[in-house]
Amino acid sequence: MTRKLWQPAAVLLVLTLLAAACGDDSGTTGTSGASAELSGSIDISGSSTVEPISARNAEKFGNLHPGVAITVEGPGTGDGAQLFCAGDIDIGDASRPYKRSEHDTCAANGIEFVELVIGIDGITVLTSTENDAYTCLATADLYALLGPESQGTELWSDNNELAAEIGAPNAPYPDERLDITAPGEESGTFDTFVEFLIDGAAGGEDYAETRGAESVRPDYVASANDNVIIEGVAGSPYSLGWVGYSFYLANQDRVKALAIDAGGGCIAPDAATIASGEYPFSRPLFIYVNLEAAETKPEVAAFVDFYLSEAGLESIDDAGYIRLADYTDTLDAWQNR
Repeated sequence: MTRKLWQPAAVLLVLTLLAAACGDDSGTTGTSGASAELSGSIDISGSSTVEPISARNAEKFGNLHPGVAITVEGPGTGDGAQLFCAGDIDIGDASRPYKRSEHDTCAANGIEFVELVIGIDGITVLTSTENDAYTCLATADLYALLGPESQGTELWSDNNELAAEIGAPNAPYPDERLDITAPGEESGTFDTFVEFLIDGAAGGEDYAETRGAESVRPDYVASANDNVIIEGVAGSPYSLGWVGYSFYLANQDRVKALAIDAGGGCIAPDAATIASGEYPFSRPLFIYVNLEAAETKPEVAAFVDFYLSEAGLESIDDAGYIRLADYTDTLDAWQNR
């Protein structure tokens, strides 16, 4: 059964509830001393992958505290980091850790923060349900088809020579059009996919790092909206693309997830293989909290308390992602901020 996500990802979720505060606080836990009398605003932006979790928690928290207006956006981790490090938002959603350059920008602007790991995702490589030729691709195949040396090719088979050079096991490829729709450079999902494919995190060092590759091919349809990516992949029989696992789950009647062979055999993404890290494209998910906002805006601290409560963690399940096995480090980081 598929889950309906908050969509499209770029659309604002604005929960501005003006009713008088009432009721009890049984749904909120933590140290903030939150109550139904809370008021104010919380601005959240960043990863479209994490957005469905934050959006669900914004709705739940807004129901408990109707005097708090919460805005959630999902333009991408990079765009969210720019806003966060400029002091324009209270919480940054991220599908990768903030980069050193982003840390430096935050420091230059006097923005102090706490990084909280809130769940696990598996970047899911997609093709159309009409593609009967493949159920699994090796990382060498993905490099041959999506790496920088494939730029300008239009058919899968145009990459047969490169595939032979690097020992891609599923070549030769068919004479079918290769249509690629995937996240753009503002996306944390893009950055992590590049890391897995190019930087050797999934066994790519033998055919990528030694060839001087730094990114994927630029000639594809890039979108910050995961639903646009799903549409593109579903609309072409021999397509390729990649999204967070949740967006695959919500659309598995329209797109097919490819298992990935990073040297240990074909591993398909599912809750068990992602949670264990057996799936080679597993990754942590984050929220970044502005410490000054947490100190001066009680509604921000209360919201993060809620996010890390049982009711808040249930939103990870509902959004189609995987909880951490142990939240001790995350809770300690928040409590010791």
